[in-house]
Amino acid sequence: MAGRAATFLRPLAARTLRILKRAEHWLVGQLAFAILWLLRLLPPDRALAFADRAARRIGPLTGRHRVALDNLRRAYPEKSEEEIRAIASDMWGNMARLAGEYLYLDRMFELKPGDGEQARIEISGEEIFLRLREEKKPHIFFTAHTGNFELLPVAASLYDLPVTALFRAPNNPYIAKYIFSTRAEAMGELIASRAGAAFGLARVLERDGNIGVLVDQKFRHGVPTTFFGLPCNTSPLVAKLARQYECDVYPARSIRLPGNRFRLEVYDRLVLPRTEKGTVDVNATCQLLNDVVEGWVREHPGQWMWFHKRWELDGRKKAKAAKPAPQS
Repeated sequence: MAGRAATFLRPLAARTLRILKRAEHWLVGQLAFAILWLLRLLPPDRALAFADRAARRIGPLTGRHRVALDNLRRAYPEKSEEEIRAIASDMWGNMARLAGEYLYLDRMFELKPGDGEQARIEISGEEIFLRLREEKKPHIFFTAHTGNFELLPVAASLYDLPVTALFRAPNNPYIAKYIFSTRAEAMGELIASRAGAAFGLARVLERDGNIGVLVDQKFRHGVPTTFFGLPCNTSPLVAKLARQYECDVYPARSIRLPGNRFRLEVYDRLVLPRTEKGTVDVNATCQLLNDVVEGWVREHPGQWMWFHKRWELDGRKKAKAAKPAPQS
């Protein structure tokens, strides 16, 4: 009798948990939409300043703040606790501004090539966009979660250089739907980061298109690399696509400037490491991408997402990383 009851109750409990989780997502989504609606009533600069101040107060109350502080202490063992907390506070301010800027994509990111200092967005490397527009071959851009990392496809599209962006949707389906629709209007084609995403990006490259990929997140089954001198797993996606399609890889980053302005820096193609057979060395390329991003983060540490669990390894790789090197 007890076994029958357990068999009946288990699926009921699972279904109840799914309903409760859906209700939680809906409530959180409605709260987020209400806050965004109120912010939209304000002029953009005032709304973003308010969001910045609020996030600096609320962020430290969350569990993600503890993750950020732990990551910062590991990455910067030489910094004082006061410096660590100041960087974390700047991070929350940057994240709040990023969220608020979704509301103003149509106004905040107006850009005309050649506007330079008068535009909300400065472009460093404009000539690269113009050159790549004329090339009839595929290109890969990579960036990181710095400044407003949505700028790359927005700005590229204004140079008639469409970039298909790979994105990871939030866990909350209601917020994810809103962000996807907002992004798609301003950024063009998007591919969700899930099973089959690599095939979608490959199809873009096969038709001589351009893709943009964020490369600074944890990837459970990724390539063993280091970041800030600490072991981590890195997605081999960019390296493998570059190897398969022999396409150039271009770094691009966003820097947040005073006065709600930005500078998008586009760099010339990387010289990718090669194997003895002449093909792209996947592991060495993954490390090269990490090194580029680390340099960016060290320049503006308060503009990076420190609450990612970037250095989290699974049990097998953690043991391998901790194993001492053999003595010669």
